[in-house]
Amino acid sequence: MSQKSLYIRVICLVIIVLISIAFFMTYQTYGNWQFALSIRGKKLLAFIIVGLLTSLSTISFQTITQNHFLTPSILGFDSLYVLVQTILFFYFGQSPSHPLLMFAVNVGLMVIFSVTLFGFLLKKETQDLFLLLMIGMVLGTFFKSVSTFFQVLMDPNEYDKLQGKLFASFSNVDVSLLYIVIPIVIGIVLLFWLVAPILDVFHLGTCQAINLGINVQKFRWFILFLISLSVALSTALIGPITFLGFIVANMTYQWLPVYKHYWLFTVAALLSILMLVLGQFLVEHVFHMNTTLSVVIEFSGGVYFIWKLLSERGKTRE
Repeated sequence: MSQKSLYIRVICLVIIVLISIAFFMTYQTYGNWQFALSIRGKKLLAFIIVGLLTSLSTISFQTITQNHFLTPSILGFDSLYVLVQTILFFYFGQSPSHPLLMFAVNVGLMVIFSVTLFGFLLKKETQDLFLLLMIGMVLGTFFKSVSTFFQVLMDPNEYDKLQGKLFASFSNVDVSLLYIVIPIVIGIVLLFWLVAPILDVFHLGTCQAINLGINVQKFRWFILFLISLSVALSTALIGPITFLGFIVANMTYQWLPVYKHYWLFTVAALLSILMLVLGQFLVEHVFHMNTTLSVVIEFSGGVYFIWKLLSERGKTRE
């Protein structure tokens, strides 16, 4: 793809995203800008944060695993989030007076568990990709089973509160947490941007990266920590969205056939924000809040995942 064509595609996507955001913010406000900024502005800020964290972490994870079907969520991160939430509610209950403490504990536990989990899985990845996927799904099922065990023993009132935390929601985002997360997100995005040239080398393969002087093992642990922190922040902030990263990453690869992560990160982030904005618009004004954004994305992502598997299988047979 020529540089000119690349710039045209990115600029067109930026324009589409800006138009969608403007339409989302102004539709049926009837001149009440204070309402738009206070209610929809909070959602838009959450869209941007989640879009950035999800897209950058998914593309980086797929690069180091060298597989476009694997994402942190598919390998059990969402099940891990449910387990952490369930254990916290079971032993400590919900603490509305300390939302920041609960948020910090959630993020900390998920980062520790996920770094350990993914570190083990990445070691297995060099031997057998199917073993990696199988172990991740088995562990996800194990986490769900343990979560169900604790949920059965919980007080019904606490269980009701827990259910509200286990589904992704942009409507109940704590604004105070957003302001705390923003500096962390900026730092994470800058770090991803700095390591983008090294991720470019990983497209050549692990052996080529080693020959070019990259400490693969050390870099993998560093990028693994960034991925875990990104997904933990996103999940703890609004809840699990399993297929968002998979959708935007694979759409980016198809729409932008380049290897440079500067461009991949940019386009994936824009697509992620666009999908969240349009999805929330459908939920509010088409489905009239009879469903949630996470349900729309999970359904679309599941269909897209199956289609992707079947299309790749067809290409292999040919």
